[in-house]
Amino acid sequence: MAIELFDTHCHIQSAGIDDGERLTREVWSKDKTLTAEKIMTAAAANGVKRLICVGCDLSDSRLAIDFATKYDGVWASIGIHPHEAKDHADDNDKLAEFSALTAQSKVVAIGECGLDYYYEHSPKAEQIKILRFQIELALTNDLPMIFHVRDAFNDFWPIFNDYQNIRGVLHSFTDSQANLDKAVAAGLFVGVNGIATFVKQPEQRAMYQTIPINNLLIETDAPFLTPTPYRGSINEPKQALTVATFLSELYQIDLATLATATTANANKLFGLE
Repeated sequence: MAIELFDTHCHIQSAGIDDGERLTREVWSKDKTLTAEKIMTAAAANGVKRLICVGCDLSDSRLAIDFATKYDGVWASIGIHPHEAKDHADDNDKLAEFSALTAQSKVVAIGECGLDYYYEHSPKAEQIKILRFQIELALTNDLPMIFHVRDAFNDFWPIFNDYQNIRGVLHSFTDSQANLDKAVAAGLFVGVNGIATFVKQPEQRAMYQTIPINNLLIETDAPFLTPTPYRGSINEPKQALTVATFLSELYQIDLATLATATTANANKLFGLE
């Protein structure tokens, strides 16, 4: 039986072009042969039939929408990453333009958004302001959210708990068992990518095993976080198969079962058939 996988988080909208979020664009530019068509063909060959292109700022979100409109099985999430909060927090024109993007038919989520205190490229107050703005935008438009939270759960949970009926996923989850338990109790999904294949701490590997399969999503974060054994190469959505294979072995279930469950989870969260 052919499997079908859903890469719920990638940044392929800037592959092969000189546009998009700066760091992402710089990674793609290291291999000029990785065009959108080549990436999509390779993904399909690995059973990755559905993708979410995730925006990180206003222009990158527009690019994600443009990319999604060109392909079947591709949708966009519009987001202002915490790193970019300082460039948007006090710009009402940008925020109005960003809000208007929710009307686009291929937009199925808000994010990635959240808090990142590991780098703190934007001041904490501005990160919080932009996170609240996006939560309220998502709730107004009945859209799920893609959260990026790094070294910031102590501030994230009180903000999250200020609102009701938030639907979403903790993208690239690598944190503690306690925060995983809170996420599951809150009904959030948990996004797992190539990091899971190369973690060294036994307790972190054990944590991944405790994610209920009904809360699990597969993602790549392409072009970042390439899984083992492909470390050193640019990540692509095709590697969702590598992540899924690793997780099926970790969960001790067959790959088809894991693929069916995680794809159904993604379809549920993003409101897709």
